[in-house]
Amino acid sequence: MFVRIKSTPNSPRKSVQIVSSVRIGNKVKQKIMRHVGIAMNDEELESLKDLAEHLKVGLEAEYQGSLLPLEEAAEAAISARKATVDMQGLDDEMQVNLSQVYEAQRTIVGIHEVFGKLYKEIGFDKLFRPGSAQQMLYHTVMARIAKPESKRESVAMLERDFGVRLPLQKVYRMMDKLDDKAIAKVKKLSFDLTKSTLNEKVNVLFYDCTTLYFESFTEDELKQNGYSKDLKFNQPQVVLALIATQEGLPVSYEVFPGSMYEGHTLIQALTTLKSSYAVNEVVFVADSGLLNQDNLALLESCQLKYIVGARLKNVNVKLQEKLLDPKNYRAIMDPLNDRYMNVEYKKGQRLIVGFSDKRAKKDKHDRDKAIERLKAKLSKNKNIKSLLTNYGHKKYLEVQGESTLTINEDKLAQDAKWDGLHGVITNMHEAQASEVLAQYRNLWQIEDCFRVNKHDLKIRPIYHWTPARIQAHIAIAYMAFVCVKHLNYRVALQYQKLSPEVIRKELLHVQVSILKHRKTEKKYGIPSATGAHAAKIYQTMGLSLASTPFVIVDNSM
Repeated sequence: MFVRIKSTPNSPRKSVQIVSSVRIGNKVKQKIMRHVGIAMNDEELESLKDLAEHLKVGLEAEYQGSLLPLEEAAEAAISARKATVDMQGLDDEMQVNLSQVYEAQRTIVGIHEVFGKLYKEIGFDKLFRPGSAQQMLYHTVMARIAKPESKRESVAMLERDFGVRLPLQKVYRMMDKLDDKAIAKVKKLSFDLTKSTLNEKVNVLFYDCTTLYFESFTEDELKQNGYSKDLKFNQPQVVLALIATQEGLPVSYEVFPGSMYEGHTLIQALTTLKSSYAVNEVVFVADSGLLNQDNLALLESCQLKYIVGARLKNVNVKLQEKLLDPKNYRAIMDPLNDRYMNVEYKKGQRLIVGFSDKRAKKDKHDRDKAIERLKAKLSKNKNIKSLLTNYGHKKYLEVQGESTLTINEDKLAQDAKWDGLHGVITNMHEAQASEVLAQYRNLWQIEDCFRVNKHDLKIRPIYHWTPARIQAHIAIAYMAFVCVKHLNYRVALQYQKLSPEVIRKELLHVQVSILKHRKTEKKYGIPSATGAHAAKIYQTMGLSLASTPFVIVDNSM
């Protein structure tokens, strides 16, 4: 097999295909094994070629795996026919008196068919030996993708909507098997898939942390009180660190005790990354939460390039004066910055500061809105303590006398001077300022990863209490996240951008109504009508979306 690029005359469109040479008689002809997608520019073409190389490996393995001994091939065919029989030649079977049939069950099949294929392609089905635990894990991950709930609710939902019966206690026992060794394998499979999908081009990594809270008030060695990004300071939490590529594809993750400062997480995460995955020659991008000299020294000792958000208001007074003087800035060819300043910061480091008039207007607008809300609160609320602990307004308040709160106009004026300014620290001395600033802007990819985990997959709150179960819960959510992000990437590349939520809803509507004959007890499957995008999502995974009714041969249900 090989990847073929076909051009369209008088058009920038280029089709990317996976093609195999097939001998027909004395001639060798080319057969299209998979249409990967259409590129409109060079960047899209490179991404599609990388994905095609990854898919080609899977197709070659699938083709070689089909060359079974006769006995095994026959068994495989029989096993496939147990579920359904094609309509061809079964017209008599489908001559049914409709008054004698009723709907025995309606089953969602889209999630398992599409995400299930990706799950197996990643290798998650090999985490356990064949058996009960393997199936429990598979269905639990599918349930989290379909409708994230507690394990108890997931078990009920799987039986109600998917026709899958899982004993709850067996699910918990499966979670106990997701030990450190199995979780390390999950991370390795995630990294291998991303690296393969990008054709080994993992050269920019984004790092960030968030907090996951519990419906509990009891602390232990893992779940501890700390600074909560969900503002739930009275509830224990854990710190979750994620590493992703500039395409938003997951590389790995780490879990830390809830009281750990995010700036201290980098050492362990980076050590694991280097030792387990041999990552070298990458640009490491993170926000200002990781900005301390120990972390930067660690990155340099690992011979990694980095771009880290700068806290401009924390630099020395002399440098602040320089940063606030517009005469020190030069024009820049960058869509989101009007001008920039480049200064030597500390030994081996550059401080690049960009200014945007559009950003300045937004900063002023946001601050004015905050002041309006604050004034409204001051006019209504006599509880000084509740206002002082409000994180959105605290920096603008000051107490006069014993009980009077006022807005500090000097602080407002000082803040206004920084409107429109944003800076990064880097050790990339040869890179253009516009390139560095653009790389940092892609940090939204890791923020989107957290959004998918927290909102689409509802990784928190966590209802488990023991450290081992907590780690297993996060591993299951991460496996679901890997499946969601990779399908999301492929659909965007091969069809069009669809959010994870749109993809999920489309697949939830791919259903089969199972009809049962009252007298003969024969069963018939009627595929449901599907949404506009469903067929394209199936096509992305090399699947066809069936719409023809069929007879169900296996009568055990």
